[in-house]
Amino acid sequence: MKKIHLLFLLVALVYNTTVFGQESNEITFHKSHEPKKQSAPFSDAVQAGNLFFLAGQIGMDQRTRTMVSGGIQAETKQVIKNIEAVLQHHGMELDNVVKCTVILSTIDDFSAFNEVYAKYFTKKPARTTFAAKGLARNAKIEIEVVAVKN
Repeated sequence: MKKIHLLFLLVALVYNTTVFGQESNEITFHKSHEPKKQSAPFSDAVQAGNLFFLAGQIGMDQRTRTMVSGGIQAETKQVIKNIEAVLQHHGMELDNVVKCTVILSTIDDFSAFNEVYAKYFTKKPARTTFAAKGLARNAKIEIEVVAVKN
C-alpha cells in the first residue's frame, strides 16, 4: 500500500512540474516600471511561478501619458511597444508571449490591426480577439498577454 501512495505522489510531482511547468506556487504582484503608474489600482504584471500575466495596454505614450494619434495601426504599434517595455523589465521579449487577448473598439479595425500585429508576434501565440464599446481613454485597442519566462 505504501508503494502505491509513493507512486501516486511521484506521478503527481512529475505531472505538476512537467505539465504546468511551475517551479513554485508563489504569486508576486510587481510594481510598475513606470513611476507615473505606480499608484495605479492594478499591477502591470503578476507572476505565478514562471507565468507572467500582464495588464492590458492601450496606445498611450507612457512618457507623455497621452494617446498616440494616427488610428488603429499607430495605436497597435504603441500598445506593442508598451507590452515590450513591461516584458523587458522582467527579462523577457515578445517571443515569451503564449497568449494574447485583443479588444478592439470596433471589429471593423480587425484587418488593419492584424497587419501590424503579425509583424511583431511572429511566433503566433494563441489569441482571442473581440470588439467592445468604451475602452479606457477612448482607445481603439487594448491587448493583454500571458508570457512564460524560461
